[in-house]
Amino acid sequence: MVPLPPLRGGGKAVTVAALENVEVDYASGRVLGPVSLGVEAGECVALVGPSGCGKSTALRLLAGLEGPTRGRVTRAAGRGETAVVFQAPTLAPWLSARANVALPLELSGVGKGEALSRADAALARVGLAGAEAKRPAQLSGGMAMRVSLARAMVTEPRLLLLDEPFAALDEITRRTLADDVLSLWSASKPAIVFVTHNVEEAVYMASRVVVMTKGPGRIGAEFPVAGPIPRPEQFRTTPAFRATAEAVSEALAQGIAA
Repeated sequence: MVPLPPLRGGGKAVTVAALENVEVDYASGRVLGPVSLGVEAGECVALVGPSGCGKSTALRLLAGLEGPTRGRVTRAAGRGETAVVFQAPTLAPWLSARANVALPLELSGVGKGEALSRADAALARVGLAGAEAKRPAQLSGGMAMRVSLARAMVTEPRLLLLDEPFAALDEITRRTLADDVLSLWSASKPAIVFVTHNVEEAVYMASRVVVMTKGPGRIGAEFPVAGPIPRPEQFRTTPAFRATAEAVSEALAQGIAA
């Protein structure tokens, strides 16, 4: 993995992470690629595609959790620049919500008092003020995912990676958490890449939707999504939203059939 130079401003688009002609082979054969994808500072990118097309593999490459068989992965240099939220909250069951959120700060050398204070503030931002002392077994699925989001955002990452974090939740909770993520984004504007099977969720949350073909996955199409983030009320009912969702669905169907 090759580090990118430190991020700089200057009004130009800054690449936070990139896949350059990457391919990933497992014992069963190729699962991804070749794929080239750049992620710019502050943009929200959704990856959609059929099961087994390598979406989660691409996310693990961007996270540095896996290396490509061929090609190159580049990421912004610096410790604590990337945070990952998985489908399961992956909270330590013996720790309180506060302690779970404070953990990455403490592991990076932040003093315990400051880490706990920042954890409380992060939990408040996701609507969990008053739940700081609860343990994971005392939390609903939506609350546990909020704790996981707070833990990811407490380090103020430049790159936030979400691997189907809402898949196990009901539709109302999914929509509420989607708005929570976009509100959190508006505060510090990290680059976000998230994997989802839900086309409307992808179009609602992303400024760009990337459609992957069936495995071994490649990029079949990309769609920019117009509109402010966080989304205004009734955004899902606008003609632009409906048209983009239909276009993504059509591209996804073509990618599955290809």
